[in-house]
Amino acid sequence: MADETIDVKGLSCPQPLVETTKKLRKMEIGKTLEIIGDHGPSKKEIPDSMAKQGQQVLSVEDKDGIWQIVVRKVR
Repeated sequence: MADETIDVKGLSCPQPLVETTKKLRKMEIGKTLEIIGDHGPSKKEIPDSMAKQGQQVLSVEDKDGIWQIVVRKVR
């Protein structure tokens, strides 16, 4: 289970990534963030962006069009 969760369902690019980045910035290093959404392109964009920022993408799951991404803040 993640330390924090944000729900970005109903938002479209770039808003899910913006909200994820804002939330992660406020978190302590080592904590995990679960992002839940339904905008298809964001399912790829968020993990790609998090990896480029040096964060650790732990999982990406999709169930009936609702995806969950878990990221660990490492920097």
